Amino acid sequence: MNICIRLVWIPSHRDIEGNERADELGAKQGDRIDLEILYSDLFSEARDENLEKKSVERNDSDKKASDSGPDPSAPITRKGVLTSFLTGKAMEIPEQDILGKCRFVSEFEKLNRIGEGTYGIVYRARDTKNDKVVALKKVRMEHEKDGLPVSGLREISVLLSCRHENIVHLREVVVGRSLESIFLAMEYCEQDLASLLDNMQAPFSESQVKCIVLQVLKGLRYLHHNFIVHRDLKVSNLLMTDKGCVKIADFGLARWFGLPLKPMTPRVVTLWYRAPELLLQAKTQTTSVDMWAAGCILGELLGHRPLLPGRSEIAQLELIVDLLGTPSEAIWPEFNSLPALQNFTLKQQPYNNLKQRFPWLSAAGLRLLNFLFMYDPKKRATAEECLQSSYFKEAPLPCDPKLMPTFPQHRNMKKAAAQKENREQEPTVTDQTNNLPAISDLVCFIRE
Repeated sequence: MNICIRLVWIPSHRDIEGNERADELGAKQGDRIDLEILYSDLFSEARDENLEKKSVERNDSDKKASDSGPDPSAPITRKGVLTSFLTGKAMEIPEQDILGKCRFVSEFEKLNRIGEGTYGIVYRARDTKNDKVVALKKVRMEHEKDGLPVSGLREISVLLSCRHENIVHLREVVVGRSLESIFLAMEYCEQDLASLLDNMQAPFSESQVKCIVLQVLKGLRYLHHNFIVHRDLKVSNLLMTDKGCVKIADFGLARWFGLPLKPMTPRVVTLWYRAPELLLQAKTQTTSVDMWAAGCILGELLGHRPLLPGRSEIAQLELIVDLLGTPSEAIWPEFNSLPALQNFTLKQQPYNNLKQRFPWLSAAGLRLLNFLFMYDPKKRATAEECLQSSYFKEAPLPCDPKLMPTFPQHRNMKKAAAQKENREQEPTVTDQTNNLPAISDLVCFIRE
């Protein structure tokens, strides 16, 4: 099976090493790189029949080779060709640049399934070479006919570029014996916040909530400063180690962004955490969609239950209006021009009910929530601004992460899957745009 990925190579400021290696290969800006991946594996009967039909058109020597079928014991081989759009000249890429350091998944012992991300199933596994436990995420390939999906490339590209204590660390890319077997080996975190909230006998204290949210905001500040928007922030995508370190995970919907803003798929972010501009089908997105989700997470941790658990997009908008009041052009200049408002009208509700929802919360806490829940994305608080909030400087102060309590690993238990399904009744809609990452990101991924 031949899989060919064609991309235009453009130098990237994010990957100096990848750019230098491409220069060594003779790449010029605008050149195209063709990565042809040849997989040797057992084919299904349908594929065998298809191969037999095609073999009729071949000459006798080709036919004899095709009749013998693929050798399942043969190693996976990959080859790359660099082609210039201008001259048409081809140059073979050295094997070490294609194979990189990828290991086989057989070197990992799967222990149990611990979850399912936006674009893949996640397992707890043991690395047989060093006996370390990792999270092994299998990249979804069901609907991909042309190789690795763009979502997988984006996630790998983003994770390889991130080095922060509050961002989950991608250790390596692991390959299987077939096209459908590509795994991301990531650091293992003992908990995810959703499982904790579902199984805790007593809720987090306000001091513990501040500790968690501060770490989330630090992770978001790092992402946003590096021009990355997560676009699927929710409690199930927040992991926690036994040392109390919170890490943002699942970057299947993450995107690089810049100016001018480019259109992105509006139906991203799990419904309960989706910003109003996304619900109203705004064509552009900024880091403000992550900040709205952070506000929903803060409200959920403070209230011990999901803040805005809508069952549909209309119901979600109604819950937002009930909590914050009806938006208008006075507070959101672009409000009336949003596409979805051409089809329906929001109900009129003039009051902000955050204080009624959290009557015990301090003025600083309410002020932080209000800044996170600004209707106008341009006025919504940034992660940097939130970290300076007086709410985190007043009593009770955030506890030290090392003093966070430890919990049983509920997501390793069989009932965890059913509880997660009950929490998230509205699935995240996948991003179906065709924007490909820079070729240096792809080269970096392969070489790593």
